Amino acid sequence: MKIVVIGGTGLIGSKLIANLTAQGHEAVPAAPNTGVNTLTGEGLADVLTGASVVVDVSNSPSFEDEAVLNFFETSTGNLLAAEEKAGVGHHVALSIVGAERPPARGYFTAKIAQESLIEKSPIPYSIVHATQFFEFTRAIADEATADGKVRMAPVFYQPMAGDDVAEQVARVATGSPVNGRVEIAGPDRYRMDDFFREALAAWNDPREVVTDPNAHYFGAPLEEHSLVPLGEATLGKHHYNTWPGRLQSPK
Repeated sequence: MKIVVIGGTGLIGSKLIANLTAQGHEAVPAAPNTGVNTLTGEGLADVLTGASVVVDVSNSPSFEDEAVLNFFETSTGNLLAAEEKAGVGHHVALSIVGAERPPARGYFTAKIAQESLIEKSPIPYSIVHATQFFEFTRAIADEATADGKVRMAPVFYQPMAGDDVAEQVARVATGSPVNGRVEIAGPDRYRMDDFFREALAAWNDPREVVTDPNAHYFGAPLEEHSLVPLGEATLGKHHYNTWPGRLQSPK
């Protein structure tokens, strides 16, 4: 099949392209640096010609509330319209475990707006809800740092490796549309503050991880199960404590 991957040159997109290509599919990366811009519609008609499946793993360049909402609403609207004209038979989108649960703010609100557009479209679809990626551990710690301390809520946390995300998204993309959500997560469940305390210790990072029940996550307040699956989920195979990238420099 010809499978177009929107955001196909990014972290998950590049892994997904490699996975699908290895399976024998014609996997085409689509991103601004390949001449495809979902915000303007540039290049969409050409890249979607002959495509059976479109997988959207793109992300907003800004996490500011208004900017991220505009990104997902505009890009998804343009993409779905172009897919309908091209006769695409399956739209797959990568989203976030827990995005649909209150309280929803900021980035989560934008992702739900994206999902709503997909659900209303006539194109058969599958939405993959994933937990956070191992690869963003340092960035999350940095974002939560204030006055030299990393403030983390003691809620459940179940991150997964980018390779596992790509593998599961590829599985969904090459299957039949579910016209609903599929949940994927890491194999191990932690308390978020404990996870980051251990991660920083492994980096020999001197910052103290402070347990703070009121700590926010990308602008959203957290409840006990906000970031983990509530029901059945497909689990990844990579464990963070043996994941090769856990000690690599973020630069």
